[in-house]
Amino acid sequence: MDNRMRKIITSLIAILVVTNLEAQQRTPKLVVCITVDQLRGDYVEYFYNTFGERGFKRLMNEGLVYNNIKFEFSNIDQASAFATLFTGSNPCFNGVSGGKYYDFDKDKEVSILYDAEYLGNYTRENYSPKKLFSSTIGDELKIASKGRSDVYAIAPDAESAILSAGHAANGAFWMDDVNGKWATTTYYKGIPWYVDRYNNGVESLSARLDKMVWTPSLPLEKYNAFPYVLDEIPFKYTFNEKTNDCFPKLKTTPFINKEINRLALQFLEYGAFGTRSCPDMLSVTYYAGNYKGTMSKDYTREIQDTYYQLDKDLEQLLDAIDKKIGLANTLVVFTGSGYYTSEEEYADGLLINGGEFHPKRCVALLNMYLMAMYGQQSSWVKGFYNNQIYLNRKAIEDAKLDLVTIQDKAAAFLMEFSGVQHVTTDHALLAGEWNEGTVKFRQGTHHLKRGDLIIELQPGWIINNDNPKEKVKIIRNNAVITPLVFMGNGLKPEHIYREVKATEVAPTVTHVLRIRPPNASQNLPLWELTIKR
Repeated sequence: MDNRMRKIITSLIAILVVTNLEAQQRTPKLVVCITVDQLRGDYVEYFYNTFGERGFKRLMNEGLVYNNIKFEFSNIDQASAFATLFTGSNPCFNGVSGGKYYDFDKDKEVSILYDAEYLGNYTRENYSPKKLFSSTIGDELKIASKGRSDVYAIAPDAESAILSAGHAANGAFWMDDVNGKWATTTYYKGIPWYVDRYNNGVESLSARLDKMVWTPSLPLEKYNAFPYVLDEIPFKYTFNEKTNDCFPKLKTTPFINKEINRLALQFLEYGAFGTRSCPDMLSVTYYAGNYKGTMSKDYTREIQDTYYQLDKDLEQLLDAIDKKIGLANTLVVFTGSGYYTSEEEYADGLLINGGEFHPKRCVALLNMYLMAMYGQQSSWVKGFYNNQIYLNRKAIEDAKLDLVTIQDKAAAFLMEFSGVQHVTTDHALLAGEWNEGTVKFRQGTHHLKRGDLIIELQPGWIINNDNPKEKVKIIRNNAVITPLVFMGNGLKPEHIYREVKATEVAPTVTHVLRIRPPNASQNLPLWELTIKR
């Protein structure tokens, strides 16, 4: 072999090595986190034959797909799900165990985001992310880039917008329940000009509302996934801005996902994503739950139509990303919120088991029991909220009583109530005295907002708040199959048939971005994205 040939071969080897290193070391120019609130993996499967080729099917066929992610706590809601996904930590660390908590001193329910220090833009609500105790993916990206990266979030609701954006983001936008405009909080500095233009121009939702009518997108016979649909009449819903529930109702229809896309496309067009020296991040939240007007009906054409239209919305967003930045330069992270909420009404004779648990009676009887033991100088129980009982700790302290002893005695008393499956105490969770049955309470609550006693009811039992204005309903909040998909950025398509934790999503995204994981994250990144195979 002559010298000339050796040089050619050496050059080719060098090129191959460099190319391989570049493939291994490439970081995306943009991360797009698509989270579908109340996404059900089984519904994606049931409705699959109605989808096109470039929405759900594109994600499933071109992405690295995990069959299911699992949340390690019960009573998941929007706030706790989004905080977990974007911080890589459970509520016991991130502080968000639910969208609301009860302020017993003021005797009212309060949003976990409420912060009187900040005003609303295009809303009367006062919100900030300050009660989120850990950093998010976007926060770590802003820190690593020294603020050069742009981080934005768009969602139907403030909880999903703010908690997916984090503390250091440029902005978080959600649809206000009163005026239908894209709202934010003065915690985030500034509103892009195109959002202001959108809110005040001919593109605003109010300007188009009278033409928005939700009717079936397909012939009725195409909605054949469920053999339980009884109504043969096509559904039809209109929206009147003068009614109080106009926008909350609209936010549970396919229209909200189209509104999300309208704003997301503005950001893609004018936000200069992918053009900076550091990666940018856009979080987009869709909705795939029940329509507010059919919350007590499970097997409906409405839910099938919601998924059919969401498939088109996913196609539009993915195509827009590909056209503007290129999917090869973008990491798309697609998943759901791990829960699905519905209400149940049973016909006579169909209620299989269970009964009614009355919190007011429970609190009154527990207070009488503690008075009999410790005297009647004070009320020993503050109240009941979210399956938790809060004791009057000040009264216990003033009486120089042992809080742990009272918690234990109260727990033993509550176990005698009909319908109670298990009671655990705040002290047991603090002291590490939990087991396989109670670890979900430890993971899903934070000690600063947790009650003294956590009650788990038996299956089929419902809570009756003894409010004559409130109809007693069976609320289901079951965990559901939730797929997780990573697509773009040179990833090869693959299906992984193992369950992964919701807390593994954030450290995996930060690994791809080559930055630190959020500061409360304790999981390693998913290994399929950490090696070149």
